Amino acid sequence: LEKKYDKACDFCKKHKTKIRYAIYGILITAYLAVVIAACSLNFQRALPLFIITVLAIFFICWDFLIAKYEDRIAAFFSLGERYLKKQWFWLKWVLCAALIITIICWLTFDTAKQGSRQLISFGGLVLYVLLMFIFSKYPARVAWRPVFSGIGMQFILGLLILRTKVGFDVFNWLGIQIQTFLEYSDTGAKFVFGEKYTDHFFAFKVLPIVVFFSTVMSMLYHIGFMQWLIGKVGWIMQIFMGTTPVESLVAAGNIFVGQTESPLLVRPYLPYITKSELHAVMTAGFSTIAGSVLGAYISFGVSISHLLTASVISAPASLATSKLFWPETEKPTVTLRSGLPMAKSESKNLLEAASQGASTSILLVANIAVNLISFLALLAFLDSALSWVGNLFDYPQLNFENICAYVFMPFSFMMGVDWEDSFIVGGLLGYKTFFNEFVAYERLSKLIHNREKGGSMYMNGVKQYMTVRSEVIATYALCGFANFGSLGLVIGGLTSIAPSKKKDIAGGAFRAMIAGTVACFMTACVAGMLTVPGLEVPCHILLGNAMNSTDFPANSTELVECCQQLFTSVNDSQNIFPGGNYSLSSWKGCCQILDRPAFHCT
Repeated sequence: LEKKYDKACDFCKKHKTKIRYAIYGILITAYLAVVIAACSLNFQRALPLFIITVLAIFFICWDFLIAKYEDRIAAFFSLGERYLKKQWFWLKWVLCAALIITIICWLTFDTAKQGSRQLISFGGLVLYVLLMFIFSKYPARVAWRPVFSGIGMQFILGLLILRTKVGFDVFNWLGIQIQTFLEYSDTGAKFVFGEKYTDHFFAFKVLPIVVFFSTVMSMLYHIGFMQWLIGKVGWIMQIFMGTTPVESLVAAGNIFVGQTESPLLVRPYLPYITKSELHAVMTAGFSTIAGSVLGAYISFGVSISHLLTASVISAPASLATSKLFWPETEKPTVTLRSGLPMAKSESKNLLEAASQGASTSILLVANIAVNLISFLALLAFLDSALSWVGNLFDYPQLNFENICAYVFMPFSFMMGVDWEDSFIVGGLLGYKTFFNEFVAYERLSKLIHNREKGGSMYMNGVKQYMTVRSEVIATYALCGFANFGSLGLVIGGLTSIAPSKKKDIAGGAFRAMIAGTVACFMTACVAGMLTVPGLEVPCHILLGNAMNSTDFPANSTELVECCQQLFTSVNDSQNIFPGGNYSLSSWKGCCQILDRPAFHCT
């Protein structure tokens, strides 16, 4: 038996590769058989599985071709690259002219269809770019390719997600799946904290989501999926924007992980990066949020599709603002040709990776909890003190939110927020900047819930909720770690990773925080340009907002459809004022738009 066993072992070692390929072949064949069977039974039900399979096959083939024929592919495209370099002098002017004409035409047609509010968001985007250029570290050394290509990537991604039905449906579907997936954390929370765990909503409902998501991310990191995904996104940004591999990978990593975790992907290279690259690394961290806290904001009631969109399109915005605010003046030493392998997981197996992810989240959960306790307590004290001071001058309404609202109101208005809502959004931006985005999203969620409940918009002269458009823009503007609390976190985290860069990190962190804040504002401007008023808004709210607004076009497609729906729904009714949630002004406005001499309008 021993001889036969040794002989079998020798055979396996000799034909190890063939056996592995045979096992892979059997497993892949079995998987494809399952996919075909599922599609033949009910293709609509199996559509997500079919799409995932097609994408997996595409990327496997792509990686195989790149690994085997990289030199030939590079040689093939080098001919076109050399031709472009020769003709670039006149070609760049043609491209600029075409870009300007396209922007003018798009703004003209879009304004005619959607209204003039998109123009304010476009003006805000231009203003933020201009301000970043004026206060740039080296204005004369700005390379405009990363700036314009970053904004272009933002706009194209936003256009695909927010304006096309396919893009919106895909992200909406993805958001629903993520929300469903994160709800599995309730099982663990219920077991540990009991059936009434939701009575303490934040501690026992929201924070367990952070633990669960951290565990899943650690497992994905262990099997190499996160490194692969981040590498692909980083490569796309590097090709289109012309940024270096280090800053591209860190910016891509920040879509999925936190501002202190993403630099670990390129840890060996941090001591050798330039000041501009270091600034880009920090800016990327400030302008995005971590996937682990994304679930917490979703549980607040903030739109998951908009949070996902903000996380994706803020990555190119961070590189654009960073390269505008601190242009490259040195020669980068870490280039594409020198190779950039990413750090691998230290866990020995998948179970250890899951346990390690859960253990790592302890510090994050504790940090979130203690910061919220201290910040909210400090905020209550500040409001009380400011109210006392204001009372001395017969203005007891003075509080921290009001001060922030006045400071940030111009910025929120330039993003495209309705003027009457810009004061509220300004206050939210103040909370986010001086405390953290958790406090700001918690306040935003209250406004969202107030709108969904309905009721009076004003109570004792104070606005109780905003329009959906203002909520959407605020969601994008708040989606980043740019606050004073994170400033210390970034300086401490990066200094421990790259001690030789301590002076550069401390010197550039505040500028990076400003650049990250502006990147979030630019993302909000893009969202303001592309958000369609009637996309998610119920008709009675859309009509109410439209009839009380001066710049909403009467020929809006969404408005006409809502009016037609209103008249159709009461076609057989004999009531003079049917319609429940619809106000009298909505009826009068629809009568004017559709020009219907019906008894409802008399």
